[in-house]
Amino acid sequence: MSLDPTRYDATTPAHGYGAARAVAPVVHAHFREHLERARRDGEVNLAPLPQLEEVAQLIEATFWASLQREEGFVPKISLAFLAPEHSEQPLFLERPLPLEPRALTRIAPAVERRGIHLGVAPTPAGMMVWGTTRHIPKYCCVIEVAEPGLLVVKHHRGDEGGKFVNVVVLRGDQVKVVDESASSLPDCPSLVSSLLGFDSPASWTTSVNVLVQLSTSMRAHGRGGLMLVVPARAATWQESILQPITYSVTPSFRELAELTRALPTDSALSGWQEDLNKAIDMIAGLTAVDGAVVLNSDFELLAFGAKIARRRGSMPVERIAVTEPVQGGQAAIVTPDELGGTRHLSAAQFVHDQRNATALVASQDGRFTVFAWSPCEDMVHAHQVETLLL
Repeated sequence: MSLDPTRYDATTPAHGYGAARAVAPVVHAHFREHLERARRDGEVNLAPLPQLEEVAQLIEATFWASLQREEGFVPKISLAFLAPEHSEQPLFLERPLPLEPRALTRIAPAVERRGIHLGVAPTPAGMMVWGTTRHIPKYCCVIEVAEPGLLVVKHHRGDEGGKFVNVVVLRGDQVKVVDESASSLPDCPSLVSSLLGFDSPASWTTSVNVLVQLSTSMRAHGRGGLMLVVPARAATWQESILQPITYSVTPSFRELAELTRALPTDSALSGWQEDLNKAIDMIAGLTAVDGAVVLNSDFELLAFGAKIARRRGSMPVERIAVTEPVQGGQAAIVTPDELGGTRHLSAAQFVHDQRNATALVASQDGRFTVFAWSPCEDMVHAHQVETLLL
């Protein structure tokens, strides 16, 4: 759909961007359900619930702002629906800004760094940007610009270091609503369940959540990449790798493994998280090298630039099940050629031959696929999860 940002002014109703009003009931229902459940469970310090019209206004203003430019730059902004009293150490604007695209675009350079949100709250004069915050409560409704015309509605898990949970992704007039029930399907990998938000904040240091952070970092470098996660203390994975491995790591690199086993005190948490992020980015960066990074389930780095080969005596992979965890998504059975390029084919073959392994594939265009063996389907299952990683 071709959209003209000049169509918007401060008085334009929410239906100026049709997808905003269409998806607002879904977003409102999601946050209402989760906040009500959290209160029943006795949780405190929760975010406020935006009203239906407020959701539509937030999405529309952010969408039109994403199509504008400030000195040639795309506005990378994140809006959080909360009053200042729900934040820690907020930065106040003496004169709040109206929630309208031009105002958002002008302030965008000040808030484009990771972790900074524009705080938005209703006032008698309408929805206003009151300032910025780095700390938001659990289930706070956040609207983020991923790229021009591409928005993500998400919420906080309740921890400082974890990946936000995506609720809806809007690209122009295309809307994808994340299907929370996907985690209950047979053979849903724990990595996908974690991306859908079905884990506790305390579990963010566990293995599956470190894989989430590795996946996000792999996708961020934009070169495409392949990571193989193989069982610890097993060498059978080498039967599916061309020998010798050019970039074999001996002894295995253990920094990430040691960090994930550490239990930092509250006073040491910030430094530990910084060290963890650096280790994750270093390992994920190796996926930019041609070939695969090999990591074991204890997070010891074994090799990078490894070339995958069909295991001797194994048959070529012929069929792959493909799903995307969004509402209305249909499972499909495809041939490897229909799924992607050589990375996808190599990953599918590796998992077909090494059924206790998982393969993570990032494409240069932002697509991200998790390959795992499905005993229920008796074939390789490709989970397309880029919607969850934005």
